[in-house]
Amino acid sequence: MPLCDLTSLASALPRAWQSTILGRVGPARVKLLRMDEMAYGEEVHDYTEALLVISGRILLEVAGQPVTVEAGYLYLVEAGVAHTVLAGSHGSLVIIDVAPEPLTASLS
Repeated sequence: MPLCDLTSLASALPRAWQSTILGRVGPARVKLLRMDEMAYGEEVHDYTEALLVISGRILLEVAGQPVTVEAGYLYLVEAGVAHTVLAGSHGSLVIIDVAPEPLTASLS
């Protein structure tokens, strides 16, 4: 999928807030999702997460502070920082993150 119409792809997604992986760049995943007006619960990651708003806007609370990211802007949520999506976010969003390391069983 070398050329992507992100707006069309996002509008065709079956559910809001459920991302689809468009591709990978090294260890990073490039994901697309469609936002709706609903809030999305707090998250904390052990990696930096890039949020690129394609259309609409995402309303965040990052480390207790409100942040609005409009279409065409990128926000980097640093590793270990709590962030929540607030109600009223809408449009489409590209997320660039790193896949979690697989759990390995320890032999005792």
